[in-house]
Amino acid sequence: MKLKGARILITGGSSGLGKEMALILKNVGAHVVITGRDANKTARVAKELNIYGLAADVSLKADVLKTYAYVKEKLGGLDVLINNAGFGDFALVEDVDIEQMKKVYDTNVFGLVMMGSEAAKIFKAQASGNIINISSTAGRKGFAQGTIYASSKFAVSGITECWRDELRKFNVRVMQVNPSAVPTAFNVADRTEKELEDNKLTPKEIAHAVKMMLEMDNRGFIPELAVWATNPF
Repeated sequence: MKLKGARILITGGSSGLGKEMALILKNVGAHVVITGRDANKTARVAKELNIYGLAADVSLKADVLKTYAYVKEKLGGLDVLINNAGFGDFALVEDVDIEQMKKVYDTNVFGLVMMGSEAAKIFKAQASGNIINISSTAGRKGFAQGTIYASSKFAVSGITECWRDELRKFNVRVMQVNPSAVPTAFNVADRTEKELEDNKLTPKEIAHAVKMMLEMDNRGFIPELAVWATNPF
């Protein structure tokens, strides 16, 4: 697709991966809306990047509907949804807190589904559109203490495959990106950004992958892409 003039919605766009995606897509001429739960942070980043920003929590149905009303008002429609909002929690199996697990699923799984459901209505009606779900390499291979986070990302992988099968006949491309470890605020209690590490990925690599996937001609698409650090050890 042509990114110049494309209308793009990015959840979890006020920091980390989402912020970098917004920057790289805005810089090639896309019209971008970001959402984030922290109103002040979202407004600050939107102003910094010269894009639209809305305080919204994807786990709340009312906020999901508010988001799509805002997108319609500001962009007049939608071409791309990037489901990026998410966070992690980690514990030994005997220490898993079910209430905390539900909170992670509310955002990583149920919020993603609500956002995707509303986008699908738009994309089916216009017979075009793109959904990119940001999952994780943890959504393809579990690990110790990963019961909560990895299982939520395994769910995203299954959801993505179902949407892809449903929506291809409507010319809607459903794609998934699986980053390996990127130092971000996704599992930091106060949501402050972690320091980048020389041997780890940065948000730029993930943003580059998203841009590349979207830029492919609409006749084809990359169903799933994993991005690994070359030598993280």
